[in-house]
Amino acid sequence: MTDDTLTLAGREFSSRLIIGTGKYASYEQNARAAEAAGAEIVTVALRRVNLSDPGQPRLTDHVSPRTYTFLPNTAGCFTAEDAVRTLRLAREAGGWDLVKLEVLADQRTLYPDMEETLRAAKELIADGFEVMVYCSDDPVYARKLEEAGCCAIMPLGSLIGSGLGIQNPVNIRLIVEQARVPVIVDAGVGTASDAAVAMELGCDGVLMNTAIAEARDPVLMARAMKHAVIAGRQAYLAGRMGKKRYADPSSPLAGLI
Repeated sequence: MTDDTLTLAGREFSSRLIIGTGKYASYEQNARAAEAAGAEIVTVALRRVNLSDPGQPRLTDHVSPRTYTFLPNTAGCFTAEDAVRTLRLAREAGGWDLVKLEVLADQRTLYPDMEETLRAAKELIADGFEVMVYCSDDPVYARKLEEAGCCAIMPLGSLIGSGLGIQNPVNIRLIVEQARVPVIVDAGVGTASDAAVAMELGCDGVLMNTAIAEARDPVLMARAMKHAVIAGRQAYLAGRMGKKRYADPSSPLAGLI
C-alpha cells in the first residue's frame, strides 16, 4: 500500500486521515493525537487558534508546520467576503495557498451555505488559491464546485461535531462516482466504524476533529481512526462481495459423503 498515495493540488500524502486542532484539552494532547493518527495534514481555524502570540500557548510550539502541512480553514465565516478575507490574511501571514473553505449558513446547524460557498470558491481560485471545499452532500453542487476549479470536494457525513456518522451514503457514493478530484468526508464522524464506512464508499480521505478531541482517550481514538481509514481503503480497493438474498455455503454441496 506504500504507493497508494493521496494527491492534493499536486502534493502527495501517504495518510488519508486529516485531523483538526480544536477542542483538545491542550496543544500537547493535540500533538500526541496527531502523531497517533499518523496524520500529515492538520486543519487550523484561523479565527480560533493562536499561531503568533508568544505570551499565550501556541499551536506551533507543539504541532510544527515543519512536520505537518497546515490547512488553514475559514471556520466561523458566514459570508463569502469574510471567508475570502480570512484566507488572504492567512496567505500573507504564513504563505499558505492550499486552504479549506467553509461558509456556514447558521449557528445552529453549521450547515454550509452553498451559494456563498460557490461564490467564495470562484473568487479564491481566481486569486491563485488551491481550494479544498466543505459542502453539503448534494451531487449537483459538488459538480459545480469541481467545475469551478476546487482541488478537493469535502461533503459532510452529518452535521459538524454531531458524531452521527454517514447519514446519506447514497449521495456520498454519487459524488465519488462523478468526481475527478479527491473526495474527503468532512464532519459528522463519531467513531472508527464511521471512518471505515466513508472509505468503503470510495472516498479518498476523511477529515475529523471532534470525534478524536472529545473521545474519553483522544490519543487512543486517533490511533483507532488511523486503522479504520486504512482498513476501509483496503476494503474498497479489494472490492466487497456481492450481497445475496439467500445463504450461499462456503463449502460446495456436491460430492458429500
